[in-house]
Amino acid sequence: MTEKRASEEFLNYRLPSGKPITGTLLWYYAICKREVWLMARNITPDEEHQSLEIGRVVHESFYTKMKKEVEVEGMKIDVIGGKDGVVYEVKTTSKFLEATKLQLGYYLLRLEQMGVKARGVIAIPRERKRLHIELDSELREQVLSVLKEISELCMKPLPPPPERIRFCRRCAYRDFCWGVME
Repeated sequence: MTEKRASEEFLNYRLPSGKPITGTLLWYYAICKREVWLMARNITPDEEHQSLEIGRVVHESFYTKMKKEVEVEGMKIDVIGGKDGVVYEVKTTSKFLEATKLQLGYYLLRLEQMGVKARGVIAIPRERKRLHIELDSELREQVLSVLKEISELCMKPLPPPPERIRFCRRCAYRDFCWGVME
């Protein structure tokens, strides 16, 4: 794909409803497409779910000296650090690295579209891990493809049926998908 075509295609980072596709939606797309459909329709999970609470605590506790939560339409960047503008995505576990890489790739691509060349780091403080991410052509194409797939998924009138995956037992949508009488 030519750079101009990729740029034009990328400008459509909005859902059919006009709402921006968020980095979080790209993250969930790699985990569970049903969650993407639900979130895109503002069907929110249990906000007091233990997994969400742990994530908030980790985010607030680490990297306290760096600028936190920079928000731009469709993006909520966890941390921007250093003089060289490294974009950090902070996670509680390394179990979702591919999903996190996709999310961070989205942020890097959007920033590049705004004229900001940045590098990314996936930080997992509890595991003392840092993974450096560059927006190479492979990641760029992957992000563009997922943006298109999310848009198509969210045009459907019904969500994908629930599918049991290993992440269901800790999911904040668990009761929504499987009921409380599991």
